[in-house]
Amino acid sequence: MSKLDEFLAGERLEDVALFLTHEYLDEEGKIANYGQEVENGVVLVVDGDDGRGMFASGTGMDAMEFAQGAMGNRGEIGADLGGGDCPEAEPDENHNVKFVFAFAEEQNEEVGGLYEEGDVIHAYAQCECGTAYSDRWVVGEK
Repeated sequence: MSKLDEFLAGERLEDVALFLTHEYLDEEGKIANYGQEVENGVVLVVDGDDGRGMFASGTGMDAMEFAQGAMGNRGEIGADLGGGDCPEAEPDENHNVKFVFAFAEEQNEEVGGLYEEGDVIHAYAQCECGTAYSDRWVVGEK
């Protein structure tokens, strides 16, 4: 089982996942060697602190500030974290995701809602149009 599969199964709660399009990857492909290839790029699954640092150096943004800003704008992010559907796209438009930042949160019945049902994946995407948006789902239900 790959790190991405483990992450999506809720088995890597201390890690974060970063999807980077081929445009964001370095020319020598070193970053790609550490991730799993998906349709439009690579998903890296790394330790949470390292991942937040990588996100900041790769995008120039603080990961948690980015997530907080995207949280109020719901969109659809792919179950493999390799893309999504921008909420600002018109039906005949194709907006591409530039990057995705995701983490998983352990089931917490006291909080209720989704957290009552199981571990929850939180995913935040940046569209090429500049729109940041979020999605979340119970592990195994997307």
